[in-house]
Amino acid sequence: MPVEINFDGIVGPSHNYAGLSHGNLAATRNAGKVSHPRAAALQGIAKMRANLALGLTQGILLPHPRPDHSWLGRLGLTYADAPPHLQAQALSASSMWAANAATVSPAPDTADGRCHLTVANLVTMPHRSHEWPATLAQLRLAFADPAFAVHDAVPAPFGDEGAANHMRLCSSHGEPGVEVFVYGVAGGPFPARQHREASEAIARHHGLDPARTLFVRQSDEAIAAGAFHNDVVAVANERVLFAHEQAFANRDAVYADLRRLLPDIEIVEVPAAEVSLADAIASYLFNAQLVTTPQGPTLIVPGEARATPSVWRWLERHQAGNGPIRRVEVVDVRESMANGGGPACLRLRVVADPATIDPRFLVDAALLDRIAAVIETHWPDAIDPAAIGDPALIARIERGRLALLEALDLSVLA
Repeated sequence: MPVEINFDGIVGPSHNYAGLSHGNLAATRNAGKVSHPRAAALQGIAKMRANLALGLTQGILLPHPRPDHSWLGRLGLTYADAPPHLQAQALSASSMWAANAATVSPAPDTADGRCHLTVANLVTMPHRSHEWPATLAQLRLAFADPAFAVHDAVPAPFGDEGAANHMRLCSSHGEPGVEVFVYGVAGGPFPARQHREASEAIARHHGLDPARTLFVRQSDEAIAAGAFHNDVVAVANERVLFAHEQAFANRDAVYADLRRLLPDIEIVEVPAAEVSLADAIASYLFNAQLVTTPQGPTLIVPGEARATPSVWRWLERHQAGNGPIRRVEVVDVRESMANGGGPACLRLRVVADPATIDPRFLVDAALLDRIAAVIETHWPDAIDPAAIGDPALIARIERGRLALLEALDLSVLA
């Protein structure tokens, strides 16, 4: 039976603040600060434990090999010879944000009745553009069952940043849904990272019904305010769309189409007069996991949402008024937040039968204990961006990842 599975990216041992992502305000604001990879990874493990406690099925995606020596080799460089900015791009731990791993269309939506995944190309940002081959290798291993179809990346120059710009609405996970692809348009102060052409190509590869597929433009105001992905201003799960008033370029038309295609939809819109775009983006209110639990739709928000007065007031009023979101859970992912990724960034949602997935990618409390033990032993406590050329640090990062793969019987990914 298909269920909602959240595959969280394990924060890798090279997690650092190099400020590589133009348009990601948190990442650029914290550039040059000391990061704490061990704490970051353990915060991610704690979030997964909290998901298990809510009754959710939890999966994992693994850190990539870092530094990416293969990528540097194609540039004619070794890590030791590379200039600092290329060292930083080769060392980036950004694959931890699994929402950018792929776009997923569950079986009820596709022409052939399989769950389709297209690995994201991430071509807009140099430090992410070399992620997709390692991600693809994991997806093909985890989803090797005939119930899945895993596709190569959309070719450059059409930027695709995965599920962070894709939403699915449905009456229940096992029923056909409406798939919403959100794209940006270049011309503002920040680059458009999701191209409409890429989204259209994915919809074709996945065999989606054109009548139940929407291509929606993100508002220029949202992008200019720092919403580099749609999931910074909107999130959806089953019948609930949770969005900021300024998320979409033509919100009235978007809402009308959704109500026509899914009459039982519940649209929860946060007015700009109550929560500004600046507060929404700083708090990552919408970069939350909206999940289905026995208590009803539950929103998993970062601690920054509780610390932002306008956001917390709105959430308290919504719950007190018996709105569609019945419960709010707060998690601490401050290390990820400082690099521009909230709870939703850390996970790729897949609706599928868990029995069809390679069990090495699914976790329970005992396996999370084993992963945490590896992190405690091998992950660096701190990384100063000025030290990313230190051979001892690089050796520790590489040993740590290999230790994790060995502990999970996934050395094939080495």
